[in-house]
Amino acid sequence: MALEVLLVEDSPGDVRLTREAFRAANEAVRLHVATDGVDAMAFLNREGAYSDAPRPDLTLLDLNMPKMDGREVLSRIKGDEVLRSIPTVVLTTSTAEEDIAKSYELHANCYFSKPVGLEAFEELVSSINSFLLVTAKLPGQGNADASDTQEQGPEGIGK
Repeated sequence: MALEVLLVEDSPGDVRLTREAFRAANEAVRLHVATDGVDAMAFLNREGAYSDAPRPDLTLLDLNMPKMDGREVLSRIKGDEVLRSIPTVVLTTSTAEEDIAKSYELHANCYFSKPVGLEAFEELVSSINSFLLVTAKLPGQGNADASDTQEQGPEGIGK
């Protein structure tokens, strides 16, 4: 099953690194890119050129972008009844305490500062993949194990 990830990032270099890191970490990830907050909201709301866009399983969001910054995008996502259940992870260069605090106030699911080195960046993306796309249960991925849906007998033991 494909995992839809929306990367909201204005740096072509970071887009390329993220694409390569996900390719190495998980072939099931389909990475979609919005280069600014306006495009991100159009993608998420399936407007204009994005009318056929899939609902992301995860959104990775840079804070410092043109047109509409990541804080505004995060505020709109988490303020929208339809979009708020999409896990939204801040992935940015900022290590400023006020950016971290504000992101969590706006209900970011996680906050990561981009590491400088290529290897460290790949490790971070791999960790995000392992935890949020492989281990964590996400909305809309109702893949219950057979043991979870097994019919129960009178003592709660599977028949």
